[in-house]
Parts: sequence; C-alpha cells; structure tokens
Amino acid sequence: MKRKQYKKLVHEGKYVAEVDVVLLETDEGWSPYLSVEDACKLDDVKESLRRGDIQRAMKLSSVFSLTPVTMPKQPEKQLHTESY
Repeated sequence: MKRKQYKKLVHEGKYVAEVDVVLLETDEGWSPYLSVEDACKLDDVKESLRRGDIQRAMKLSSVFSLTPVTMPKQPEKQLHTESY
C-alpha cells in the first residue's frame, strides 16, 4: 500500500478550506481512497464552514475567503453606419 500526501479543497459558501489528507493507493479496486479519519476530517471542515464556525475549520485546515471578481463594464461599441 502506498500513501500519498494530498491537499483536498472543500468549498462552502464564501469559504474554501485546504485540508491535508493521505490518499491510500493499493492494487485493488477502489484505489486511491481516504482513511476513515481523513474522510471524517473533510466532513467536519465542511460542516464547520456551513455553520459559520471558521475557528473550528481553521484548526483542521487552512481557510480562505473567496472574493467575487467582476469585469468593469465596457461601453458598447457604436456600429459605424454610412449613408450612401
């Protein structure tokens, strides 16, 4: 069995958490997979973010706040029409 460090992103509302987990790789069917502990940690982070308990989520992961990005509105181009 190989173990591989991985960062899993969990998105909830205006937050994203980066959670350190270990992927377990085997030669069997459902590989790679998470340990039960890491799967529970992902669930705890998601639930903490959903409840707004950012302090709890920060104990288990790195938490980032998302800021929407918008493009400034461009003036519409005038159609150039000529009369003949």
